[in-house]
Amino acid sequence: MIILGIDPGLAIVGWGVVEYSGSHFTTLGYGSIETPAGMATEQRLSLIYDGIKKLIETYKPEHMAIEELFFNTNQTTGIRVAEARGVIIMCAYRMGVKTFEYTPLQVKQAVVGYGRAEKKQVITMVTMFLGLKQPPKPDDTADALAIAVCHAHSGTSRLADYYNKK
Repeated sequence: MIILGIDPGLAIVGWGVVEYSGSHFTTLGYGSIETPAGMATEQRLSLIYDGIKKLIETYKPEHMAIEELFFNTNQTTGIRVAEARGVIIMCAYRMGVKTFEYTPLQVKQAVVGYGRAEKKQVITMVTMFLGLKQPPKPDDTADALAIAVCHAHSGTSRLADYYNKK
């Protein structure tokens, strides 16, 4: 199964594509979609849509795993991230890619084994799981790969299939 992991954002969208087969990972690609701060929001969202569309056309993922929105103290930033997230989910839907959502706690639990793990621990485990020579940069990219690994470990189980059919 080919999984596109996404860490949504307006300035930086981290992405990572992995193939998961028989408990073995193959990293197909990873990186980020970056939008300039001075650009109008609608232009930034359009760049994100186009970038996600190109990734889907290139890698042909069966599933997309995306981080659920976590509101901290800055609601304005949260709203902008929610807009980007909506564009990403809509693009996947229009291109026929089934979307799964995971909280940061679920991702850390699946990748590190501890839901309150530090970012450095997540990056270390992603690098190890995927056999990467160096930790992926920027951190948003490492997070996207962690989300893909999380989906491989939890979203592809028979139990998950049972609940997703309901």
